[in-house]
Amino acid sequence: MSLVSIRIVGDPVLTECAAPVTEIDDALVNLVDDMFDAMYDAPGIGLAAPQVGVKKRFFVYDVDDDPQVLINPVITGTDGEWLYSEGCLSIPGQYFDILRPKQIEVSGIDLDGNEVTFEADELLARLVQHELDHLDGRLMLERLDDEQRREAKRAIREMRMAETPPEAGRGLFRFT
Repeated sequence: MSLVSIRIVGDPVLTECAAPVTEIDDALVNLVDDMFDAMYDAPGIGLAAPQVGVKKRFFVYDVDDDPQVLINPVITGTDGEWLYSEGCLSIPGQYFDILRPKQIEVSGIDLDGNEVTFEADELLARLVQHELDHLDGRLMLERLDDEQRREAKRAIREMRMAETPPEAGRGLFRFT
């Protein structure tokens, strides 16, 4: 069981830009472990620090049973396009076709403080771009066209209403 919880759409931390990580210490390593637990419990393949309420520029991910951490990531190149149905742990149960670059080159720092640069395509490229959006305070809802966004907001309102007792919280959930 994870010691952190995943923030859901409507939480203001999901719309704020994360600050660079300046120190890799035991607290960060412990948070990374907790984030992996939360990601696997969800289940998901990627989780950015803001999704657990931490405004720092890093994320954890696991594609093909290869758990990784990327700190202060930057996309340095892109190529092609790929339309794919994308989901988000902060928007449970919702999936949308989103067009993103098919291949990317990304650089950052690993948990040992080493600089890393790699090329990614398709699923891994999409994951990195999705998590970088979280670090920049963007949800995938911002990548939808107007009609998709209206439908997504309706579905999310229905989800929230089903989870919230009638006497609590009406009006607390707003989209901008």
